[in-house]
Amino acid sequence: MYPTIRGRVLFLAGVLLIAVAQAGGAGVSTPAELERSIQRGVEFLVKDQNQDGSWGTAQNTKDLNILAPVPEGHQAFRAAVTALSVEALIETGAADHDARVRQAIAQGEEWLLENLAGLRRSDPKVMYNIWGHAYGIQALVDMARRETGDTKRAKRIRGVIRSQVDFLRRFESVDGGWGYLDTKFSSQRPASTSLPFCTATVLVALHQAKQLGVDVPDDLVRRALASIQRQRKPDNTYLYGEMWKNHQVSQINLPAGSLGRSQVCNLALRAWGDKTITQKVTTEWLDRLIERNGWLSIGRKRPIPHESWFHIAGYFYYYGHYYAALSLRELSPDCALKYQDGLASLLMPLQEEDGSWWDFPLYNYHKQYGTAFAVMSLVYCRKPLPAP
Repeated sequence: MYPTIRGRVLFLAGVLLIAVAQAGGAGVSTPAELERSIQRGVEFLVKDQNQDGSWGTAQNTKDLNILAPVPEGHQAFRAAVTALSVEALIETGAADHDARVRQAIAQGEEWLLENLAGLRRSDPKVMYNIWGHAYGIQALVDMARRETGDTKRAKRIRGVIRSQVDFLRRFESVDGGWGYLDTKFSSQRPASTSLPFCTATVLVALHQAKQLGVDVPDDLVRRALASIQRQRKPDNTYLYGEMWKNHQVSQINLPAGSLGRSQVCNLALRAWGDKTITQKVTTEWLDRLIERNGWLSIGRKRPIPHESWFHIAGYFYYYGHYYAALSLRELSPDCALKYQDGLASLLMPLQEEDGSWWDFPLYNYHKQYGTAFAVMSLVYCRKPLPAP
Protein backbone atom coordinates (compact mmCIF):
# COMPACT_ATOMS: atom_id res chain seq x y z
CA MET A 1 0.00 0.00 0.00
CA TYR A 2 2.90 2.36 0.69
CA PRO A 3 5.66 1.80 -1.90
CA THR A 4 7.20 5.20 -1.19
CA ILE A 5 10.19 5.86 1.06
CA ARG A 6 7.88 7.76 3.41
CA GLY A 7 5.64 4.70 3.61
CA ARG A 8 8.55 2.41 4.46
CA VAL A 9 9.78 4.82 7.12
CA LEU A 10 6.31 4.98 8.67
CA PHE A 11 6.08 1.20 8.62
CA LEU A 12 9.44 0.73 10.34
CA ALA A 13 8.62 3.44 12.86
CA GLY A 14 5.34 1.74 13.66
CA VAL A 15 7.01 -1.64 14.11
CA LEU A 16 9.62 -0.05 16.38
CA LEU A 17 6.98 1.73 18.46
CA ILE A 18 4.97 -1.41 19.09
CA ALA A 19 8.16 -3.34 19.87
CA VAL A 20 9.10 -0.71 22.45
CA ALA A 21 5.60 -0.75 23.92
CA GLN A 22 5.62 -4.53 24.18
CA ALA A 23 9.10 -4.56 25.64
CA GLY A 24 8.07 -1.96 28.19
CA GLY A 25 5.17 -4.11 29.28
CA ALA A 26 6.84 -7.47 28.69
CA GLY A 27 7.31 -8.01 32.38
CA VAL A 28 4.16 -9.38 33.96
CA SER A 29 2.29 -6.51 35.58
CA THR A 30 1.62 -6.80 39.28
CA PRO A 31 -1.97 -6.81 40.54
CA ALA A 32 -1.33 -3.37 42.06
CA GLU A 33 -0.11 -1.94 38.72
CA LEU A 34 -3.10 -3.41 36.94
CA GLU A 35 -5.51 -1.91 39.47
CA ARG A 36 -3.82 1.50 39.24
CA SER A 37 -4.28 1.48 35.48
CA ILE A 38 -7.94 0.49 35.79
CA GLN A 39 -8.51 3.14 38.45
CA ARG A 40 -6.98 5.86 36.28
CA GLY A 41 -9.38 4.85 33.52
CA VAL A 42 -12.29 4.98 35.96
CA GLU A 43 -11.21 8.44 37.11
CA PHE A 44 -11.15 9.67 33.51
CA LEU A 45 -14.67 8.40 32.84
CA VAL A 46 -16.07 9.90 36.04
CA LYS A 47 -14.53 13.31 35.30
CA ASP A 48 -15.54 13.26 31.63
CA GLN A 49 -19.25 12.55 32.16
CA ASN A 50 -21.65 15.18 30.80
CA GLN A 51 -24.00 16.95 33.17
CA ASP A 52 -26.99 15.08 31.77
CA GLY A 53 -25.39 11.73 32.63
CA SER A 54 -24.18 10.84 29.14
CA TRP A 55 -20.68 10.67 27.68
CA GLY A 56 -19.37 12.17 24.44
CA THR A 57 -20.17 15.24 22.34
CA ALA A 58 -20.08 16.34 18.70
CA GLN A 59 -17.10 18.62 19.33
CA ASN A 60 -13.47 18.27 18.23
CA THR A 61 -14.00 18.02 14.49
CA LYS A 62 -11.12 17.54 12.07
CA ASP A 63 -10.55 18.14 8.36
CA LEU A 64 -11.88 14.68 7.52
CA ASN A 65 -14.91 13.90 9.68
CA ILE A 66 -16.78 10.62 9.80
CA LEU A 67 -20.23 11.03 8.27
CA ALA A 68 -22.69 11.69 11.11
CA PRO A 69 -26.08 13.06 9.99
CA VAL A 70 -27.62 15.31 12.65
CA PRO A 71 -29.11 14.80 15.07
CA GLU A 72 -29.54 11.02 15.03
CA GLY A 73 -25.96 10.21 13.98
CA HIS A 74 -24.55 11.89 17.04
CA GLN A 75 -27.33 10.55 19.25
CA ALA A 76 -26.28 7.07 18.16
CA PHE A 77 -22.61 7.76 18.93
CA ARG A 78 -23.51 9.21 22.31
CA ALA A 79 -25.79 6.28 23.15
CA ALA A 80 -23.08 3.75 22.29
CA VAL A 81 -20.29 5.45 24.24
CA THR A 82 -22.58 6.11 27.21
CA ALA A 83 -23.57 2.45 27.28
CA LEU A 84 -19.93 1.36 27.10
CA SER A 85 -18.94 3.81 29.84
CA VAL A 86 -21.71 2.63 32.17
CA GLU A 87 -20.80 -0.98 31.49
CA ALA A 88 -17.13 -0.32 32.19
CA LEU A 89 -17.82 1.46 35.49
CA ILE A 90 -20.10 -1.36 36.62
CA GLU A 91 -17.69 -4.13 35.66
CA THR A 92 -14.71 -2.61 37.47
CA GLY A 93 -16.56 -2.97 40.78
CA ALA A 94 -15.36 0.54 41.74
CA ALA A 95 -18.89 1.49 42.80
CA ASP A 96 -18.53 -0.81 45.80
CA HIS A 97 -16.19 1.64 47.50
CA ASP A 98 -16.49 4.97 45.65
CA ALA A 99 -19.59 7.15 45.95
CA ARG A 100 -18.59 9.21 42.91
CA VAL A 101 -18.61 6.11 40.74
CA ARG A 102 -21.99 5.08 42.11
CA GLN A 103 -23.36 8.50 41.24
CA ALA A 104 -21.85 8.41 37.74
CA ILE A 105 -23.37 4.98 37.12
CA ALA A 106 -26.77 6.09 38.41
CA GLN A 107 -26.79 9.17 36.17
CA GLY A 108 -25.58 7.17 33.16
CA GLU A 109 -28.17 4.47 33.74
CA GLU A 110 -30.98 7.01 33.91
CA TRP A 111 -29.80 8.64 30.68
CA LEU A 112 -29.85 5.25 28.93
CA LEU A 113 -33.32 4.41 30.23
CA GLU A 114 -34.62 7.77 29.04
CA ASN A 115 -32.93 7.85 25.64
CA LEU A 116 -32.35 4.35 24.22
CA ALA A 117 -36.00 3.80 23.38
CA GLY A 118 -35.89 6.93 21.19
CA LEU A 119 -32.77 5.95 19.25
CA ARG A 120 -33.45 5.98 15.51
CA ARG A 121 -31.83 5.51 12.11
CA SER A 122 -29.70 8.53 11.20
CA ASP A 123 -31.01 8.80 7.63
CA PRO A 124 -31.85 6.32 4.84
CA LYS A 125 -28.16 5.60 4.28
CA VAL A 126 -26.76 5.62 7.83
CA MET A 127 -27.61 3.26 10.69
CA TYR A 128 -25.18 4.02 13.50
CA ASN A 129 -28.07 3.26 15.84
CA ILE A 130 -27.08 -0.41 15.48
CA TRP A 131 -24.10 0.26 17.77
CA GLY A 132 -26.30 2.07 20.29
CA HIS A 133 -28.80 -0.80 20.41
CA ALA A 134 -26.09 -3.46 20.78
CA TYR A 135 -24.01 -1.78 23.47
CA GLY A 136 -27.18 -0.46 25.08
CA ILE A 137 -28.30 -4.07 25.60
CA GLN A 138 -24.97 -4.98 27.18
CA ALA A 139 -25.14 -2.06 29.61
CA LEU A 140 -28.78 -2.80 30.43
CA VAL A 141 -27.94 -6.42 31.18
CA ASP A 142 -25.24 -5.29 33.61
CA MET A 143 -27.72 -2.83 35.11
CA ALA A 144 -30.31 -5.58 35.58
CA ARG A 145 -27.82 -7.85 37.29
CA ARG A 146 -26.83 -5.23 39.83
CA GLU A 147 -30.44 -4.20 40.50
CA THR A 148 -31.26 -5.66 43.92
CA GLY A 149 -34.46 -4.32 45.40
CA ASP A 150 -36.31 -1.94 43.09
CA THR A 151 -38.69 -4.25 41.20
CA LYS A 152 -40.25 -1.37 39.28
CA ARG A 153 -36.84 -0.26 37.98
CA ALA A 154 -35.86 -3.85 37.17
CA LYS A 155 -39.03 -4.20 35.09
CA ARG A 156 -38.24 -0.93 33.33
CA ILE A 157 -34.73 -2.11 32.47
CA ARG A 158 -36.02 -5.34 30.95
CA GLY A 159 -38.60 -3.40 28.99
CA VAL A 160 -35.91 -1.22 27.42
CA ILE A 161 -33.84 -4.33 26.59
CA ARG A 162 -36.85 -5.76 24.75
CA SER A 163 -37.24 -2.48 22.86
CA GLN A 164 -33.61 -2.67 21.70
CA VAL A 165 -34.09 -6.26 20.50
CA ASP A 166 -37.14 -5.09 18.56
CA PHE A 167 -35.18 -2.25 16.96
CA LEU A 168 -32.46 -4.69 15.91
CA ARG A 169 -35.10 -6.85 14.29
CA ARG A 170 -36.41 -3.84 12.36
CA PHE A 171 -32.96 -2.84 11.14
CA GLU A 172 -31.78 -6.33 10.18
CA SER A 173 -30.35 -6.49 6.67
CA VAL A 174 -32.43 -8.29 4.05
CA ASP A 175 -29.54 -10.78 3.83
CA GLY A 176 -29.51 -11.36 7.57
CA GLY A 177 -27.12 -9.78 10.04
CA TRP A 178 -26.38 -6.10 10.32
CA GLY A 179 -24.41 -3.30 8.72
CA TYR A 180 -24.34 0.41 9.49
CA LEU A 181 -24.53 1.84 5.97
CA ASP A 182 -27.13 1.30 3.25
CA THR A 183 -25.64 3.18 0.31
CA LYS A 184 -27.27 1.13 -2.48
CA PHE A 185 -31.01 1.43 -2.13
CA SER A 186 -31.69 3.24 1.17
CA SER A 187 -34.77 1.04 1.60
CA GLN A 188 -37.06 0.86 4.61
CA ARG A 189 -35.85 -2.66 5.31
CA PRO A 190 -32.10 -2.11 5.10
CA ALA A 191 -30.40 -3.53 2.03
CA SER A 192 -27.05 -2.89 3.68
CA THR A 193 -24.30 -5.38 3.12
CA SER A 194 -23.96 -7.39 6.30
CA LEU A 195 -20.64 -6.90 8.09
CA PRO A 196 -19.45 -9.91 10.14
CA PHE A 197 -17.96 -7.81 12.93
CA CYS A 198 -21.08 -5.63 13.19
CA THR A 199 -23.31 -8.73 13.18
CA ALA A 200 -21.10 -10.46 15.74
CA THR A 201 -21.21 -7.40 18.01
CA VAL A 202 -25.00 -7.59 17.99
CA LEU A 203 -25.01 -11.36 18.53
CA VAL A 204 -22.76 -11.10 21.60
CA ALA A 205 -25.19 -8.55 23.06
CA LEU A 206 -28.24 -10.64 22.18
CA HIS A 207 -26.66 -13.67 23.83
CA GLN A 208 -26.22 -11.71 27.04
CA ALA A 209 -29.88 -10.65 26.84
CA LYS A 210 -30.95 -14.26 26.37
CA GLN A 211 -28.89 -15.32 29.40
CA LEU A 212 -30.83 -12.75 31.39
CA GLY A 213 -34.08 -14.39 30.29
CA VAL A 214 -35.12 -11.90 27.61
CA ASP A 215 -36.71 -13.48 24.55
CA VAL A 216 -34.50 -13.28 21.47
CA PRO A 217 -36.13 -14.43 18.19
CA ASP A 218 -34.53 -17.65 16.93
CA ASP A 219 -34.96 -16.72 13.27
CA LEU A 220 -33.18 -13.42 13.80
CA VAL A 221 -30.18 -15.22 15.32
CA ARG A 222 -30.23 -17.97 12.70
CA ARG A 223 -30.02 -15.53 9.79
CA ALA A 224 -27.28 -13.54 11.52
CA LEU A 225 -25.17 -16.63 12.14
CA ALA A 226 -25.62 -17.69 8.51
CA SER A 227 -24.40 -14.29 7.33
CA ILE A 228 -21.20 -14.64 9.38
CA GLN A 229 -20.63 -18.19 8.14
CA ARG A 230 -20.93 -17.04 4.52
CA GLN A 231 -18.08 -14.63 5.15
CA ARG A 232 -15.92 -16.97 7.21
CA LYS A 233 -12.77 -18.33 5.58
CA PRO A 234 -11.25 -21.74 6.44
CA ASP A 235 -8.59 -20.14 8.68
CA ASN A 236 -11.24 -18.16 10.63
CA THR A 237 -10.35 -14.97 8.89
CA TYR A 238 -13.52 -13.04 8.15
CA LEU A 239 -14.31 -10.83 5.20
CA TYR A 240 -14.81 -7.19 6.04
CA GLY A 241 -18.28 -7.36 4.53
CA GLU A 242 -20.39 -9.30 2.07
CA MET A 243 -19.45 -6.86 -0.69
CA TRP A 244 -15.96 -8.44 -0.58
CA LYS A 245 -17.15 -12.00 -1.39
CA ASN A 246 -15.51 -11.92 -4.84
CA HIS A 247 -12.27 -10.41 -3.49
CA GLN A 248 -11.37 -12.75 -0.66
CA VAL A 249 -7.61 -12.34 -1.02
CA SER A 250 -7.67 -8.54 -0.91
CA GLN A 251 -5.50 -7.18 1.90
CA ILE A 252 -8.44 -6.26 4.13
CA ASN A 253 -9.59 -9.90 4.04
CA LEU A 254 -6.24 -11.50 4.88
CA PRO A 255 -5.38 -12.64 8.44
CA ALA A 256 -3.57 -9.39 9.31
CA GLY A 257 -6.54 -7.37 8.06
CA SER A 258 -8.89 -9.51 10.15
CA LEU A 259 -6.90 -9.21 13.40
CA GLY A 260 -9.41 -6.82 14.96
CA ARG A 261 -12.46 -8.70 13.62
CA SER A 262 -11.83 -12.42 14.08
CA GLN A 263 -12.01 -12.19 17.88
CA VAL A 264 -15.60 -10.98 17.97
CA CYS A 265 -16.75 -13.26 15.14
CA ASN A 266 -15.27 -16.35 16.78
CA LEU A 267 -16.77 -15.32 20.12
CA ALA A 268 -20.25 -14.80 18.68
CA LEU A 269 -20.28 -18.10 16.82
CA ARG A 270 -19.10 -20.01 19.87
CA ALA A 271 -21.59 -18.28 22.17
CA TRP A 272 -24.43 -19.39 19.93
CA GLY A 273 -23.29 -23.01 19.83
CA ASP A 274 -20.90 -23.38 16.89
CA LYS A 275 -18.77 -26.37 17.91
CA THR A 276 -16.13 -25.67 15.26
CA ILE A 277 -14.95 -22.64 17.25
CA THR A 278 -12.87 -24.66 19.67
CA GLN A 279 -10.47 -23.53 22.37
CA LYS A 280 -7.72 -24.16 19.80
CA VAL A 281 -9.31 -21.63 17.41
CA THR A 282 -9.68 -19.09 20.23
CA THR A 283 -6.05 -19.47 21.36
CA GLU A 284 -4.75 -19.37 17.79
CA TRP A 285 -6.33 -15.96 17.24
CA LEU A 286 -5.27 -14.70 20.65
CA ASP A 287 -1.72 -15.69 19.74
CA ARG A 288 -2.01 -13.87 16.44
CA LEU A 289 -3.39 -10.74 18.09
CA ILE A 290 -0.52 -10.57 20.57
CA GLU A 291 2.34 -11.68 18.31
CA ARG A 292 1.28 -9.64 15.27
CA ASN A 293 -0.10 -6.69 17.20
CA GLY A 294 2.03 -4.30 15.18
CA TRP A 295 -0.38 -4.49 12.24
CA LEU A 296 -3.20 -3.16 14.41
CA SER A 297 -0.99 -0.73 16.28
CA ILE A 298 0.34 0.96 13.14
CA GLY A 299 -3.22 1.97 12.31
CA ARG A 300 -3.83 3.35 15.80
CA LYS A 301 -4.46 7.13 15.87
CA ARG A 302 -4.36 7.49 12.08
CA PRO A 303 -7.10 10.02 11.22
CA ILE A 304 -8.27 8.42 7.97
CA PRO A 305 -10.24 5.15 8.18
CA HIS A 306 -8.53 2.13 6.62
CA GLU A 307 -5.41 4.08 5.60
CA SER A 308 -2.97 1.67 7.26
CA TRP A 309 -1.51 -1.60 5.98
CA PHE A 310 -4.14 -4.26 5.23
CA HIS A 311 -6.65 -1.40 5.22
CA ILE A 312 -6.83 -1.52 9.01
CA ALA A 313 -8.74 1.36 10.61
CA GLY A 314 -7.59 2.81 13.92
CA TYR A 315 -10.94 2.20 15.59
CA PHE A 316 -10.43 -1.57 15.49
CA TYR A 317 -7.61 -1.43 18.03
CA TYR A 318 -9.35 -1.32 21.42
CA TYR A 319 -12.45 -2.93 19.94
CA GLY A 320 -10.41 -5.97 18.93
CA HIS A 321 -8.68 -6.23 22.29
CA TYR A 322 -11.99 -5.98 24.14
CA TYR A 323 -13.41 -9.02 22.38
CA ALA A 324 -10.11 -10.84 22.81
CA ALA A 325 -10.46 -10.23 26.55
CA LEU A 326 -14.05 -11.52 26.50
CA SER A 327 -12.76 -14.62 24.72
CA LEU A 328 -10.65 -15.47 27.77
CA ARG A 329 -13.84 -16.73 29.42
CA GLU A 330 -13.88 -19.53 26.85
CA LEU A 331 -10.53 -20.85 28.09
CA SER A 332 -9.52 -22.85 31.09
CA PRO A 333 -8.09 -20.65 33.89
CA ASP A 334 -4.57 -22.01 33.40
CA CYS A 335 -4.70 -21.43 29.65
CA ALA A 336 -6.04 -17.90 30.10
CA LEU A 337 -3.12 -16.79 32.30
CA LYS A 338 -0.58 -16.07 29.58
CA TYR A 339 -3.14 -14.20 27.50
CA GLN A 340 -4.14 -12.08 30.48
CA ASP A 341 -0.51 -11.04 30.86
CA GLY A 342 -0.12 -10.54 27.11
CA LEU A 343 -3.16 -8.27 26.80
CA ALA A 344 -2.23 -6.28 29.89
CA SER A 345 1.31 -5.75 28.59
CA LEU A 346 -0.09 -4.35 25.35
CA LEU A 347 -2.76 -2.07 26.80
CA MET A 348 -1.25 -0.60 29.95
CA PRO A 349 1.71 1.20 28.26
CA LEU A 350 -0.72 2.91 25.86
CA GLN A 351 -2.68 4.71 28.58
CA GLU A 352 -2.62 8.48 28.08
CA GLU A 353 -1.54 11.00 30.72
CA ASP A 354 -5.15 11.85 31.52
CA GLY A 355 -5.95 8.19 32.18
CA SER A 356 -7.75 7.59 28.88
CA TRP A 357 -7.05 5.37 25.90
CA TRP A 358 -7.94 6.26 22.31
CA ASP A 359 -7.23 4.90 18.85
CA PHE A 360 -9.07 7.07 16.30
CA PRO A 361 -10.09 10.75 16.41
CA LEU A 362 -13.91 10.67 16.34
CA TYR A 363 -15.43 14.02 17.31
CA ASN A 364 -15.44 13.79 21.12
CA TYR A 365 -16.36 10.12 21.43
CA HIS A 366 -13.01 8.41 20.92
CA LYS A 367 -11.53 8.74 24.38
CA GLN A 368 -14.74 7.52 25.95
CA TYR A 369 -15.14 4.35 23.91
CA GLY A 370 -11.39 3.66 23.90
CA THR A 371 -11.19 4.00 27.68
CA ALA A 372 -14.28 1.86 28.23
CA PHE A 373 -12.98 -0.91 25.97
CA ALA A 374 -9.51 -0.82 27.55
CA VAL A 375 -10.80 -0.76 31.13
CA MET A 376 -13.11 -3.71 30.52
CA SER A 377 -10.28 -5.58 28.80
CA LEU A 378 -8.05 -5.04 31.83
CA VAL A 379 -10.83 -6.19 34.17
CA TYR A 380 -10.55 -9.58 32.44
CA CYS A 381 -6.81 -9.53 33.08
CA ARG A 382 -7.46 -9.73 36.81
CA LYS A 383 -6.50 -13.00 38.47
CA PRO A 384 -8.35 -15.16 38.99
CA LEU A 385 -10.31 -14.57 35.81
CA PRO A 386 -13.56 -12.80 36.74
CA ALA A 387 -16.75 -14.75 36.25
CA PRO A 388 -18.99 -13.68 33.35
